[in-house]
Amino acid sequence: MIKFIVLLALIVSFASQFGPGPSVEGAAVVHNAGKQTWGYVEVRPGAFMFWWLYYTTGTVDYTKKPLVLWLQGGPGASSTGYGNFEEIGPQDANLKNRTDTWVNYTNVLFVDNPVGTGFSYVNDTSLLAKNNSQIAMDLVELTTRFLQKVPEFENVPLYIFSESYGGKMAAQFALRLQKQIVKGKIKCNLKGVSLGDSWISPIDSVLTWAPYLYSTSLVDNAGFASVNASAYAVKTALDNSEFGKATTEWDKTETVIAKETNGQFYLELNSGLDVAFVLENVLLEDK
Repeated sequence: MIKFIVLLALIVSFASQFGPGPSVEGAAVVHNAGKQTWGYVEVRPGAFMFWWLYYTTGTVDYTKKPLVLWLQGGPGASSTGYGNFEEIGPQDANLKNRTDTWVNYTNVLFVDNPVGTGFSYVNDTSLLAKNNSQIAMDLVELTTRFLQKVPEFENVPLYIFSESYGGKMAAQFALRLQKQIVKGKIKCNLKGVSLGDSWISPIDSVLTWAPYLYSTSLVDNAGFASVNASAYAVKTALDNSEFGKATTEWDKTETVIAKETNGQFYLELNSGLDVAFVLENVLLEDK
């Protein structure tokens, strides 16, 4: 928690050079993390969404590489915080350069979504998004305004990447964005959507945990039985419409997994070769 508070202070201090509030927009700057810029879009009156763009370091002409728009889960987890500093950005939460950052291979646009998340904010809590449809509309407005500000990305292949609950948001966002493209409302080269560990059908995800951990040798027979029993306790609660209990049992299941795997609940791609394969052979094949 302390390192995120320090990080927040650093970012706010850096951004304050350009003025307060929604008018904050960084000129394209270059430092240890490479060329980057950021800004706000008023997606609805009184609702402001924050974006942070990293230009790829993989080529001199960044328009020759795709643009990845990264959506975190939650809903309410910050892409500019978690996705950026904890997962794929050019620096980690200690501001140390990350060797396997996705920015080595592609342009990355982190968006604090929905409004109220991270640096995104609303002037009144009544303006917070109340459903995924509103979230999708806000993201389309964000994309429209972003491309107006940085028009050189209009023809660059766009891939929407999402994690956890971000999968729900990404699916509706991509569908609405494609409809606007077909109508000629926005010029955007949408190429694909990637749903990472998507929280689209939670119980179906939970019931795969034990088999997956067993198949990857992260748990033995006893560990499999323990995780599986806990997962089915979630299903039983859901079948009985005990949703509060289901949430509690789901949380317990994560605790069981952490115990049985010595804390390896989330598996990370630490190998730069793995990242390179995904980005260069999937995203970049039609550059």
